[in-house]
Amino acid sequence: MLALLASLSISAPAFAATVDGAQALAREHGCLACHGMLRKQVGPGFAQIAERYRSDAAAPSRLAGKIRGGSVGTWGRVIMPRQPQLSDEEAKALAGWVLSQPPP
Repeated sequence: MLALLASLSISAPAFAATVDGAQALAREHGCLACHGMLRKQVGPGFAQIAERYRSDAAAPSRLAGKIRGGSVGTWGRVIMPRQPQLSDEEAKALAGWVLSQPPP
């Protein structure tokens, strides 16, 4: 039984690496309270973020840093609160998922 449970368990980073996993992380950590899928709510929509950074090779790591460390001034005067409870792997998975969104 223990072996079965161990084989069924999945780590947060591995789970987050999937599209559904990253979207679940976004819901679980309240990202959708401020960000819409397409358009601005409080902060920019995920599709708007993807559009802005689509050709920026450094965007995945920079966005992961903004997710964990927060930012202000990138999208006007709205403050992106830091999310230090996320691991680096989870922040990178979320950033990759955001950047994979189709244009608005």
